[in-house]
Amino acid sequence: MTIVEGRISTNSTVSHLECTYCGKEYSAAELYNLCPACGKVLYHRYDLEVARERLKPAMLAGRVASMWRYQEVLPVLWAENIVTFGEGFTPLLEAPRLGKKLGLSNLFIKDESQNPTGSFKARGLGMAVSKTKELGATALSIPSAGNAGGAMAAYAARAGMAAAVMMPEDAPLINKLETAVTGAQLWLVQGLINDAGRILKANAERKGWFDLSTLKEPYRVEGKKTLGYEVAEQLGWELPDVIIYPTGGGTGLVGMWKAFDEMEKMGWIGAKRPRMVVAQATGCAPIVRAFDQGLEFAPAWENAQTNSSGIRVPVAVGDYLILRAVRESGGTCIAVTDEEMSEDTKEIASLEGVYPAPEGAATLSVLRHMLERGLVSAEEKVILFNTGAGQKYPEFMHFDIPVIPANTTEL
Repeated sequence: MTIVEGRISTNSTVSHLECTYCGKEYSAAELYNLCPACGKVLYHRYDLEVARERLKPAMLAGRVASMWRYQEVLPVLWAENIVTFGEGFTPLLEAPRLGKKLGLSNLFIKDESQNPTGSFKARGLGMAVSKTKELGATALSIPSAGNAGGAMAAYAARAGMAAAVMMPEDAPLINKLETAVTGAQLWLVQGLINDAGRILKANAERKGWFDLSTLKEPYRVEGKKTLGYEVAEQLGWELPDVIIYPTGGGTGLVGMWKAFDEMEKMGWIGAKRPRMVVAQATGCAPIVRAFDQGLEFAPAWENAQTNSSGIRVPVAVGDYLILRAVRESGGTCIAVTDEEMSEDTKEIASLEGVYPAPEGAATLSVLRHMLERGLVSAEEKVILFNTGAGQKYPEFMHFDIPVIPANTTEL
């Protein structure tokens, strides 16, 4: 960082915003949601030639162990606007016992449950709150299946910003509590996350809220893309063969795809890419269906039902970006049942000690299907993404735990 007129610069090389569909460009110094021209997703673009000179992989040693270590390719310009709890740089854990059982010699778990708010949402919302604060926003709104609402509430509280959150009525109890206790205005809707988004949007202008819905703004993806930078750094700048990612709105998956492109242009990695694999639930699988049918966009899934709230997303504004990444990488999209997720929650936890969120367990269920279909070989490097802490979903798991009298001595 450098001092400029008494302020500490992050040395960001951000250049402009660009529509990912029609290609129109906009100023990165103004607040935007979707592309005004076509209504599609906007991305930040960087002067990667300058970034290549300002930041070398070797320079990362000794930097802060958070997502902010990649500051030159992040959009926040001034350090004073960074709102952080130390999110990011979560461990990439080897999974030898699980791998041995599956016949895989290079299986890893990227454990996002170790983020400050207990899920990968801390990355996107930490970035979005920081950048919207820098651009002058004072009040934020978000529809959430659970973890995003809790994360936004926490970061908004730390930033001194107002927060409005709406969740489905049956969202996990702990998500509701963490959102309310951190000072956000919380409503519950008798519907799904898309219903919550519609209601909030109808009130946003009158209430003065800036909408942080998934990929309906260009800020959250910049936090999520640090997953890609971290995976590359943690594997010595060689990408894995397969990444299996639980996909609702898909920001993490497309964020990593964006990061890989940026790193290649800076000369950090080559052209090799992992096969990107979407994990969804059989009761809500719009991306899987669109992939199987060869569609560019994913029609909304009617009557979405799954106990895995994090991937109960009937429609994704970034559907075309998700499908594009999967197809360009030679990956696939697979849906699994709630029963499979429940069993694989126990499998991951009992073999590796990581208690995954239901959607994190879905990645193992998908891996099993891939192995059955011959889509993964024994030596390939595979990463399962656990996107949140299983402890936040007590309703999902059920055990018959024996109770014994206090005066007994025999078991």
